[in-house]
Amino acid sequence: MPPTILLADIGGTTTRIARAGLDGTVFDVRVEPNDGYASLEEMFTAYLASVSGERPRAGVLAIAGPVDGDDVRLTNRAWSFHRPTLAAALGLDALAVLNDFAALAHGVRDLQRADLVQVGAGHAKAGAPILVCGPGTGLGTATLIPVPGTDAYDVLPGEGGHVRLGAVTADEARIVAHLVRELGPVSVEHVLSGPGLVRLHRILSGETTTSHAIIQGALGGHARELESCHVFLRLLGRIAGDYCLLVRALGGVFIAGGVGAALAPLFPGSPFRAAFEEHPPFSEHLATIPVHVVVHATPGLVGAAAVGRGLLERL
Repeated sequence: MPPTILLADIGGTTTRIARAGLDGTVFDVRVEPNDGYASLEEMFTAYLASVSGERPRAGVLAIAGPVDGDDVRLTNRAWSFHRPTLAAALGLDALAVLNDFAALAHGVRDLQRADLVQVGAGHAKAGAPILVCGPGTGLGTATLIPVPGTDAYDVLPGEGGHVRLGAVTADEARIVAHLVRELGPVSVEHVLSGPGLVRLHRILSGETTTSHAIIQGALGGHARELESCHVFLRLLGRIAGDYCLLVRALGGVFIAGGVGAALAPLFPGSPFRAAFEEHPPFSEHLATIPVHVVVHATPGLVGAAAVGRGLLERL
């Protein structure tokens, strides 16, 4: 049988595991709740025992956190591992570990029209930087940087979720002031994430519930939930515009992450696009940039498979 790659997109709440071959096609996809396992090694061992065929020779792990060397720690979950030790335990000849939004960035150019929802107008400029960002358990960022003289891109991971959040309007100032009293210095992902949506809704409505319930209520037209989601999307639009200006992402912006995908039907009627563009004196500049919400079920695995093809080719 041809060799395969073990793939995983490891978030703070769930992990998506799969395999892929040299053609990059993803199969045997499983979505596992992280609370069901004591460690990543336990999760992967259980997965490999449940699938048939030859064991993978290489692996690519996309993790929700920074990757600096062989000792890796997730940001929003108390899991850590040593890359060579984990590779040996799983019988892998090669194991690559990268930030989850870096993996997304490797895969966004392979996504199809059905995997994306465009928000507003704009046209991508060929050979220009591309921004990938969005809310899930935290808020991730990465940038695709064109390689001069080629059609290739390098991926620059970022930690944009941890920059400080400021206020532009009176209601934003009230939200930030409330969070400062509660949390101290406020970062972007304290609001623009699944837990952040819960905090935002509690401040605006006085109600405490789950992010899923808030989004479902908004999709059903419930006024309080819809208001919370619109404030969330206004803030997301402004922050995405900020990040876009930092890297001049004329190649487009992709909003990813589980919360972003869940909110996709609300983007067109929300303040997102207006807030994205409202950055004088560059509003007309931002109006030319296309924004897409990623609704593919497992976009991180698509990017991990692209990286994994290179690993297999070198074995």
